Amino acid sequence: MTGRIIETDADVHEGMLALSALCPRMKAAYALTGPLPLRRRADGFAQVLSAIVGQQVSVASAAAVWSRIEAAGFNTPAAVLAASDDELRAVGLSRQKFIYARELALADIDYIALRDMSDEAVIKTLVAVKGIGPWTAEVYAMFSLGRADVFAPGDLAMQEAARSLYDLPERPKEKAFREMADAWAPWRAVAARLLWAYYAYEKDRDGIR
Repeated sequence: MTGRIIETDADVHEGMLALSALCPRMKAAYALTGPLPLRRRADGFAQVLSAIVGQQVSVASAAAVWSRIEAAGFNTPAAVLAASDDELRAVGLSRQKFIYARELALADIDYIALRDMSDEAVIKTLVAVKGIGPWTAEVYAMFSLGRADVFAPGDLAMQEAARSLYDLPERPKEKAFREMADAWAPWRAVAARLLWAYYAYEKDRDGIR
């Protein structure tokens, strides 16, 4: 069973209304952020590869590398496996990341089948691939598969947003944050969208770039 799938802005709004009724602080944060982005993406090999490219680099750097990968046509399993080390370095992939890209290509994941798997099965399938951790798998489940009740407690921006919004003494650790997010079921992916939006709002208010 896949559970609720987020397909439209109306779905996000429905989830946010439920969260606002549940939590006054979320309702207050939503008043500050305004409507939340849908953030739906395509699914498949290229989206997971893009997530790997984005690991531990800035959004701008990831976008630049991904643009070069697409221009070179290295966004399919066959192309990645056919490319030489030098060709993959030339588009901006580090040695570690092109190893991960090849591992993903060799994993031969059935991306169509993922659409009908449970959240837990999707994440288990993805993290079995070298180079894919829980954060990457959870973000893929949220935005490429539209899962409404997946959360990414290892995300530092969301941790910082939660610290600020809930007046916590420090960022919640991943395990504690996952437990905290249980209260937001079955709309944890919408709670994630709100926390990311609230983080951006706080940064803008504080003049942080």
